[in-house]
Amino acid sequence: MARSTDPFRYFDSSPEVIRLVVMMYVRYPLSLRNVEDLLFERGIDICHETVRLWWNRFGPMFAADMRRKRVDRMRQYTHWRWHLDEGFVRINGKQRYLWRAVDHEGEVLESFVTETRDKAAALKFIKKAMKRHGRTKAIVTDRLRSYAAALREIGAADLQETGRRLNNRAENSGLMAQTPQAARS
Repeated sequence: MARSTDPFRYFDSSPEVIRLVVMMYVRYPLSLRNVEDLLFERGIDICHETVRLWWNRFGPMFAADMRRKRVDRMRQYTHWRWHLDEGFVRINGKQRYLWRAVDHEGEVLESFVTETRDKAAALKFIKKAMKRHGRTKAIVTDRLRSYAAALREIGAADLQETGRRLNNRAENSGLMAQTPQAARS
């Protein structure tokens, strides 16, 4: 007997209602009880715990679906440009390197943590990003030689752009990841 792959198979509510509930909770600054009250006014009687359950269960699925659709739309965009950057992070008291790929709008496409900051780490990161998001038209980097060596190895050295202040998009995307104490000091 074939198993159904429908994620909504055990729920009595329609998938449209579940999507509406999850998107209301995620999109607007509402509490679980506020979502419950708004839906009750529209004739949908659910508990706030149901909102929480649906958000936990279906939220990641909806987010992945939106991310996939966004990437598919972006692949058709002619100015598809990545900004690559690496930074230092401390994990369990040890210094690691956080590699980030940011698109031309400032959206973080990929992030990756390594112990080293060399050609092998850059190559692994770039391959992972290209496998997930497709080939790009231009890659903006800082002047770290690991990027040039990695791009040369995969045959994309002509895509690399370096220059003063060109990579500010990637540099500024990491500011949100800092703790308030680190940003003040």
